[in-house]
Amino acid sequence: MAAEFHQRTGKLVVLLNGNRTAKRNKPTEEFNHGLAMSQEALGDGQVFQVRIDRKVNSWSGSIEIGVTALDPNTLDFPSSATGLKGGSWIISGCSVLRDGRSVLEEYGQDLDQLSEGDKVGIQRTAGGELHLWVNGRDCGVAASGLPPQVWGVVDLYGKCTQVTVVGCDNVFRREETRRAATTEEALNIPRSCSRPDKFPNGLESENGFVGMELSDVVNNAILTAYSGSLLNVSLGSPLDGGCSVTSNDALLFHEKCGTLIKLSNSNKTAERRRPLDEFNNGVVMTNRPLRDNEMFEIRIDKLVDKWSGSIEIGITMHNPNNLDYPATMTNLRSGTIMMSGCGILTNGKGTRREYCEFSLDELQEGDHIGLMRKSSGALHFYINGIDQGVAATQTLPTVYGVVDLYGMAVKVTIVHNHNHSDRLRRNNAIMRALSPDVGRRVFDSGDAEVERLLFHPNCGQKAAIVCDGRTALRPHATDDFNHGVVLSNRSLRSNEIFQVRIDKMVDKWAGSIEIGVTTHNPAYLQLPSTMTNLRSGTWMMTGNGVMHNGTTILDEYGHNLDRLKAGDTVGVMRKEDGSLHFFVNNVDQGLAASNVPSNVYAVVDLYGQAAQATIIDDIDLPPLPDDSLDGNNQISPCSLFSLTPSNDLRFHHLHGNNAVISNGGRTAFRQNCRSEFNDAIVMSSRALREGEMFEILIQKMVDRWSGSIEAGVTAIRPEDLEFPSTMTDIDYDTWMLSGTAIMQDGNTMRNNYGCDLDSLTTGSRIGMMRSLNGDLHYYINGVDQGVACSGLPPELYAVVDLYGQCVQVSITSGSLPVDNSLSLSNVTEKSFPAHSPAPGIAHRFHANCGKNVALQSDGCRAVRVHGFSHGIVFSIKELRSDEVFEVKVDEIDEQWSGSLHIGLTTLQPSDVPCTSSGLPPSLLELRSKVSWLVSGSEIRRNGTLQKQNYGCSLERLTVGNRVGVKRGGDDTMHVFVDGVDMGVAAAGIAKNVFAVVDLYGKVVSVSIVSSSALEETESMKPPSMSSDSCSEEEEEEELAPCENEASVFMATIEFMENHGRNILLSNEGHTATRVASYNQGVVASAQPLPRQLLFKIQIDRLNSQWTSSLSLGVIGNCPERFNFPGTASSIKRSAWLIQRDSVFHNSLKICDNYGPNLDTCPEGTVLGLLVDNAHALHLFVNGMDQGVAAQDIPNPCFVVIDLYGQCEQVTIVTNDVMAIGGDGGHLRCQGDLEKADVVDGIKENLCWTPPPEVNPMKTCEYQALCARFKELLPLPDGYFNEELKCNLCYCESCHKLRGDEAYYKRGDPPKDYALPFGWCRFALRLNPRCEVANVYKKWHTAYHGTSVGALRRALDHGELVSGGASIFCSKQAKVELQNGYNEPEENSVQEKDIVKVNLSPTMRYVGLDRFCPKIQFKDLKSQRHHQAQVAFQVCVRPGSYKVGPQSVGASESIDPRFSNNEIEWVTKERASTVLYGLLIRVE
Repeated sequence: MAAEFHQRTGKLVVLLNGNRTAKRNKPTEEFNHGLAMSQEALGDGQVFQVRIDRKVNSWSGSIEIGVTALDPNTLDFPSSATGLKGGSWIISGCSVLRDGRSVLEEYGQDLDQLSEGDKVGIQRTAGGELHLWVNGRDCGVAASGLPPQVWGVVDLYGKCTQVTVVGCDNVFRREETRRAATTEEALNIPRSCSRPDKFPNGLESENGFVGMELSDVVNNAILTAYSGSLLNVSLGSPLDGGCSVTSNDALLFHEKCGTLIKLSNSNKTAERRRPLDEFNNGVVMTNRPLRDNEMFEIRIDKLVDKWSGSIEIGITMHNPNNLDYPATMTNLRSGTIMMSGCGILTNGKGTRREYCEFSLDELQEGDHIGLMRKSSGALHFYINGIDQGVAATQTLPTVYGVVDLYGMAVKVTIVHNHNHSDRLRRNNAIMRALSPDVGRRVFDSGDAEVERLLFHPNCGQKAAIVCDGRTALRPHATDDFNHGVVLSNRSLRSNEIFQVRIDKMVDKWAGSIEIGVTTHNPAYLQLPSTMTNLRSGTWMMTGNGVMHNGTTILDEYGHNLDRLKAGDTVGVMRKEDGSLHFFVNNVDQGLAASNVPSNVYAVVDLYGQAAQATIIDDIDLPPLPDDSLDGNNQISPCSLFSLTPSNDLRFHHLHGNNAVISNGGRTAFRQNCRSEFNDAIVMSSRALREGEMFEILIQKMVDRWSGSIEAGVTAIRPEDLEFPSTMTDIDYDTWMLSGTAIMQDGNTMRNNYGCDLDSLTTGSRIGMMRSLNGDLHYYINGVDQGVACSGLPPELYAVVDLYGQCVQVSITSGSLPVDNSLSLSNVTEKSFPAHSPAPGIAHRFHANCGKNVALQSDGCRAVRVHGFSHGIVFSIKELRSDEVFEVKVDEIDEQWSGSLHIGLTTLQPSDVPCTSSGLPPSLLELRSKVSWLVSGSEIRRNGTLQKQNYGCSLERLTVGNRVGVKRGGDDTMHVFVDGVDMGVAAAGIAKNVFAVVDLYGKVVSVSIVSSSALEETESMKPPSMSSDSCSEEEEEEELAPCENEASVFMATIEFMENHGRNILLSNEGHTATRVASYNQGVVASAQPLPRQLLFKIQIDRLNSQWTSSLSLGVIGNCPERFNFPGTASSIKRSAWLIQRDSVFHNSLKICDNYGPNLDTCPEGTVLGLLVDNAHALHLFVNGMDQGVAAQDIPNPCFVVIDLYGQCEQVTIVTNDVMAIGGDGGHLRCQGDLEKADVVDGIKENLCWTPPPEVNPMKTCEYQALCARFKELLPLPDGYFNEELKCNLCYCESCHKLRGDEAYYKRGDPPKDYALPFGWCRFALRLNPRCEVANVYKKWHTAYHGTSVGALRRALDHGELVSGGASIFCSKQAKVELQNGYNEPEENSVQEKDIVKVNLSPTMRYVGLDRFCPKIQFKDLKSQRHHQAQVAFQVCVRPGSYKVGPQSVGASESIDPRFSNNEIEWVTKERASTVLYGLLIRVE
């Protein structure tokens, strides 16, 4: 019959295996042209069935199947099946289409969800009906009225790339024969099945069924008597002649259901409509009674976090056909047993309060719930495959399964594949009541668990909540300064502190974080732009003041929040007596307010500079041990020095499917941690050396699963390992610690090892080391747990399984080689790589120092002359970013304990009093300013312990050892010991800090061995307004080194010969051209990109035939032998790509709304890439830095460019080489500060900042459309400026390409105005008298809305006039306007002729239809109809107008920069305005 494909197919299809297999060529490059048809027309009842052999993940969509009346011998095959006409029925996804138009939605099973190996078939019945078959199951009638002759159609579309015909059975005949035989046998009731003597009499309260109707009693009696006989007829196998015959019809939801229920997926899925508005009317029941020992199981697909209560499940004797569905199933007072929460309800009344150890209300998406009526009549419930025991001992034999989608529960699906073993391992930690000590965090407040303080998901428009509710951020903090309000998820308890740490700040805005409390529930609060706008029930600390309901009640209160830096903490507490206190860095700032009511919510306003904050509480940091370890008494592996630095240890780029590597290979985490518990194995990037310890820090856990991290070693190279779901599945060359068990090759070889990994919590450290004699040791928080196993081979890789509760780990600085026989006294300076400071002037100690210190050697040596303390010394200058201040120990005195302390401080040495009491005895007591220091192996901030077991203990220093400190460019502090970086010691370090050293205890004398770096060259500094103050000779001398380095790089840079197959290089490798198709155009730089140097290309040619355009970025692998894919977005290893306005890392999107949309860049646009000294990637567009696109870029890295779609040619720009300073930063006029020009009480010096007068766009479709509309207006060209560069388009692409700010200042005194985003400006010819008078700089900028009919008269008269009739518009202008820039003679205007002119500093106001009426026109080029508006940009003389409120009746803010009470300017003076430009907006 039709058991093979027709030889004629779509153009990309190849037939194999005797025309039984169809394969689509170029599966990762093309997604369509994959049509295949049956060899012959289908017979009646014949199923044309194929098996999916292969799928790819490159596309959306998948296989499509159907029938067509078109003969394949004469058919002109379209690109996809949905393009078939003339009598074609195609099933695509879960929709049925006829001749390309949808005729049925939500049909059958979603074909896009099918996997490799699934079978799908199509059938035309004798009655002309179309049926879909999926894995042997009929999905029902898809269409009717099919013609008698149709061919089967299969479209290898999207993800589906290969199928094979697996059969063409005639189901129709087989089913008819089966029905006849079944009916005949079913009517022949075996005599051994006798009628019952009497009806059952067990319907009283003991079995839970009370008040049953007589009909129900009769029905149940009959079903009991004839159980397994007449009504249980098998349709799938021959009868065996016995009484019990089993039916195999699938368990589905009944079509009759609650009023808000929507069924889909062949009635296997039920969903409650309007889940945020309604919480009940969500009852669904099974389509048939449950059989004995049959599992009815559902999966929770969707929950909403709005209501209390959740899913309820159970059984009922009521037939769904006859049932009047209640709002909730617990309202049914007869024949019903339900599990609700953790109890059992019978007929709506509680019969067992504590049925199981947890509540259904705690289940989450992905969890399974099941029930079973045993043959004994007992009812059991199952949670994720675990039997919860007997819920009811006796139930009726005929019961239906029932589910109530109540409260939080929105969507469930019936599960037919009961894979209990997988769910047992996956979810048995939901039984957290059985193991409360494993991964469960409980507050010490009685026996009840207290809900943890998190951020509420309802937050400001520009805010986002991440990290399971612990972190709040403004993702686009450089674009907006407000709308960042976030509240706590619950009200604060008395004396409970709500504290957040500032994670990230931007230096663009004025103002910073604000914190307080409010009586408003976040679930119902309409969040304002800033919390100080709320006029009721709110107390906020802002700056150094306190506000109540938007009014200041305390002017000078506590520390100024606007001065806080990243890493600082702020908190708020309502005490029992109703008093409100604020905390800054754990310091109580005193009473802020009294009589604050209870039940207030904490609120944080991420305003201005504050971009991200994280809640910190007792859970974040593990409790410190009672007895601190003394470095002299106990040696920790991470406290010892090493002969060879091991900073290169990273996680390998190959890992399990659910693992993600970040932070430059130092951090690994499991994605989808609440729905996936395994497949997250990570390994070390190289084999461990002998005696080398690999140590990780647990950073994040979830309280969801059982089991936790597993760690060990393996002799298998990552490249040779096919990563299993868990590492204990490996049966060779692998040693693992799981819980307390030591496992070798998957078998337990030892139990009760010295530690239990399942008991570790966040903040714990795990280390593993193979000693020199082949023993494996584990270390927990630096303590050796003893020999785990012996006889291990060398060349072992560390392996970590992020299993169960453990979600994220990072490699610590303690991953160093360990040799317990090593003594510091035997270590010489040559044992360590020396740090080579940059050439320059030697560092010096400041003259102000501790009273026992004597400075020698011109301030390069410090000696403590008395006692053991008072030995504090400072660097003479502030440290620059990444500058190391290093000293060498010259002399020690063993009579003292303790040792040198080193760190950074914001205290300026010049501010230290010269009296003996000026400095404390020890650096630990220096708290007048913020100080960070290392003492032993501890990190302290202002004396408060922040971290333990950091790096190498300074207690073990001896003569000759060197110690240094550095403030990193990322605001971190690093400490160096003998040139080895011990890693990040502290974060959030202030910018202006001095190095500080404390000659304490046994360290008596030190000498400086470092030098200050040379001053930054002018080209390495950020632009400065005063940069022209230096002489030309100085400038040339300073520029030379940087320019030379940049010139050498750009002179040698070219595209690599290895590139995409459609690329042709020319111009000595500087120009790349795509010569065919739209893809295969990837090119890379031949040389790695140096840090701080800008690589620039110019777009030479675009082809509008295609869509999309180029993308560019960097890769961490050398492209010399790289096999480039069709597109750069397919590079999945060590790749950072900027595409459109998004940033991708290894094909995963990591940032949205970054810079302009590259698809809109016209020919001539210059794009640049730069990696700064902080390893951050920047994109430059026409010389404008778009900010940081990605962090942790490896070195070396290579530029990669994808000439995709429209972009056909680019050229490397080798002139105008740019080098960017290490500190980076743009010149921003102080007048650009948002919200407040007053910072810390001092008014800023304002300067006029005109918008950029450059137009990087050579082609803009929107600008061209506006220009074509302008040509339709009867306006002489003489009114307009002839220089086209003065015409500016303010569409989204153009203003982003120029890097425009939203607001600028102009005039004397300066006044804010908004750029007219969305409009296009055509510059008018300027009045020479106004240019002489400097009107365009000294006057304010404003806008005036008008009509098309008023344009010509305004330009003719040189002044704003009232609107009139026009060939374009029949409406009169609603606002009559007058005045221009012609200077009238005195008293020449009568009072009656003066008409007021309405202006505004923002087009958001005057661009309203009231001021700018719309007219319709037809574009002659596109022949499309559009609507247009016109307005004037004007200059208005300061002092000639009055500022007033809006007059359009707006209830909401029109422009966030301007108050509605100050948005309309009115002037009646002549010669007070000057026309500057014509504005046009087209929709």
